[in-house]
Amino acid sequence: MRHLQTFLMIEAVARAGSMRKAAEDMSITASALVRRINRFEDEFGAELFERLPSGVRLNSAGELLLHHYRATRSDLLRVQGQVADLSGERRGHVSIACSQALLPYFLPQEIARYRADHPGVTFSVHVRDRAQAEQDLASYSSDLALVFEPVYLVDFEVLHVIPQPVHVVMRADHPLAARLEIRLRDCLDVPHIAPSAKFGVRHLLDFAARRGSRRVSPVVETESFDMIRHYVRHENVIGFQIGIGLRDPGDGSLVFRPIAERDLPAGNLILGQMRGRALPVASARFAVQLAASLKDYAAGDVVERSGA
Repeated sequence: MRHLQTFLMIEAVARAGSMRKAAEDMSITASALVRRINRFEDEFGAELFERLPSGVRLNSAGELLLHHYRATRSDLLRVQGQVADLSGERRGHVSIACSQALLPYFLPQEIARYRADHPGVTFSVHVRDRAQAEQDLASYSSDLALVFEPVYLVDFEVLHVIPQPVHVVMRADHPLAARLEIRLRDCLDVPHIAPSAKFGVRHLLDFAARRGSRRVSPVVETESFDMIRHYVRHENVIGFQIGIGLRDPGDGSLVFRPIAERDLPAGNLILGQMRGRALPVASARFAVQLAASLKDYAAGDVVERSGA
């Protein structure tokens, strides 16, 4: 425990890539930070950083040490949660990396429901694309990830999976809104707004389009699914989103329809954690709640699709 502050400094330097910038972030002098890290390196018996013209970066020893510190910090939080449970009052902190589609409806509802029973638990929600979410787990920046179509799944322990078809988002007066079945070729032949390539929805669209000798050629490309949902109202183009991120606005202005599965098979929304990690109590219990809610969602198909 006596090295806790030093570990925080090492983590800050690794994040900032500069001793000076890390010192500014921690509101201490650069000389004090350098002395503290140099003293620790002497005691530890190895240097932790490579000195570069542009700053510093962790060397192999530093990466091993920082991984050890993060794992130890996670174990400490888990024990603190268990101790809090002994008194009958659950405390702790849950950090989750998630796809944008979970932000408008699903995740706020789940967090509020959990906190209604356990008001001592706090949350951090990190919006991440499918690759960043896995990196968050590996670096202990997030306890859980709820992400659409993760990339690697190397150190990703899957806790629950539900299929999510890609939906077309459009105004009720768009020509495609009257069709009972939406084919991918029809979507690509009309002006569309689409997410950028790093998102799972776009990955599925690009892959399916190539099979049909077409291309996704958006008139607007964005990293915001909020923008997709709002932009279709203005230019009367179509957009794309997974169902869990959609709700009928109630005024009949928008229509959500799944793209025909024979053109675009459903992707997977996956809840997971880092493989082999023992989660803090609050995070582990929240994961159980999320898995149960995802199961209920998939069974009930609760997405409200106007005109469907």
